[in-house]
Amino acid sequence: MSLKARLKDQALSEGFASFGVCRPDAIPETVGRLQSFLDAGRHGQMGWMEERKTWRGNPTALWPEAKSIVMLAEPYTPDHDPMDNLAHPARGNISVYARNRDYHDLVKKRLKRVGRWLIDQAEGVEIKVFVDTAPVMEKPLAAAAGLGWQGKHTNLLSRDLGNWFFLGAIFTTVDLEPDEAAQENCGSCRACLDVCPTDAFPAPFQLDARRCISYLTIEHHGPVDHDLREKLGNRIYGCDDCLAVCPWNKFAQDAQEVRYAAREDLVLPNLADLVALDDTAFRTRFSGSPIKRIGRNRFVRNVLYAIGNSRSVDLLPDAQALTQDQDDTVADAARWAVERLR
Repeated sequence: MSLKARLKDQALSEGFASFGVCRPDAIPETVGRLQSFLDAGRHGQMGWMEERKTWRGNPTALWPEAKSIVMLAEPYTPDHDPMDNLAHPARGNISVYARNRDYHDLVKKRLKRVGRWLIDQAEGVEIKVFVDTAPVMEKPLAAAAGLGWQGKHTNLLSRDLGNWFFLGAIFTTVDLEPDEAAQENCGSCRACLDVCPTDAFPAPFQLDARRCISYLTIEHHGPVDHDLREKLGNRIYGCDDCLAVCPWNKFAQDAQEVRYAAREDLVLPNLADLVALDDTAFRTRFSGSPIKRIGRNRFVRNVLYAIGNSRSVDLLPDAQALTQDQDDTVADAARWAVERLR
């Protein structure tokens, strides 16, 4: 059995559901697409994309010694349709991936175990592992490695997994045979484009992050534009709409990692409870969660927008209590929510 075949077996035994290999220079077309995205200003406040574009568009610049990139996918498929949560405006809607442990930590530990196995196979083998925390274009690389294709919503799709999965990368000095790149299979379907509440897709296969709810609730700091606040609905961290409606999800595999299963307190949490969090209570409640990284102020801002969209006058006192908050953005969101509820 070849080293690549044994490596695949090792990866699958660690809980990964899909495996593929590509060369570090397999995505030359990404450079132009990334530059067009940046030139149009569609990255919004994510200045790190501009600062690290050389590495992001060219993996060989990130680590010249790498000869192969192993791409791996791990499912986090929800146990119910997340679109159902939109029917409860007085409750918060948190993106499926963020309802329990931080996937960065869990996936990275698995990648390191697979990488250590590879190191043990031959003298002088080197690796670097990445999980969405470095200037690595995981989705184009995964497509080049045959794991799937980037759909019209720009996320990765797979015939075998749908689109509910995390990606991880192992860069290595080992020369492994590359897999055949995946072919796009979206056809004439527009479900992901049409469902977007903020029209964040200027065209199929293009995303304007400045209008994306995931960007607005996580990456964007400061007040959200008034014309977009109502469109956030009860989404207080991320958005799953374009993922949830994809027909390829009929092939989605169940998540094997129990720590991806939603915590009970993060499935439709009460907005009144969340808006009252101070910094200490916020950090305690979201310890070990990816939500923790956006901080109390940005999170409470999102909750206040949801309160303003809730049409629930019972939440008016909760919003009024924050109209003089020390954080100007929180105070602005509270005043907007009060005005809406009145």
